[in-house]
Amino acid sequence: MFGLLKGKTRIAVSDVVSGLDAGTLVLVDVRDAGELRGSGKAKGAINVPMIDLQMKANPSSPECLPAFKQGKHIVVYCASGARSAGAKRMLGQFGHDHVDNLGGLYDWVQAGGELEQV
Repeated sequence: MFGLLKGKTRIAVSDVVSGLDAGTLVLVDVRDAGELRGSGKAKGAINVPMIDLQMKANPSSPECLPAFKQGKHIVVYCASGARSAGAKRMLGQFGHDHVDNLGGLYDWVQAGGELEQV
């Protein structure tokens, strides 16, 4: 029953790292700046807090970041996976058609993903 609530299986960290290395993927940390200062972020991730996502990730917005205009695979994460699930839905509404939720930063670390300090 609980598996039904989770949706599809999350993307593997190894696939994210491969996509980052190949330049075909954008990894987005949707946590706020205070959270990043405390724990760092996934290596290669860009930070776009949830509060800024509507303007920074919407291709029709004049404030849209170049990373969101390139049609790349987008992978989002937060602290636990809840905010990133919302970010995934929001990005889909903006027309991004290849978006995955990695889950939380803990998932990244547990799978061997590297961190970098901010």
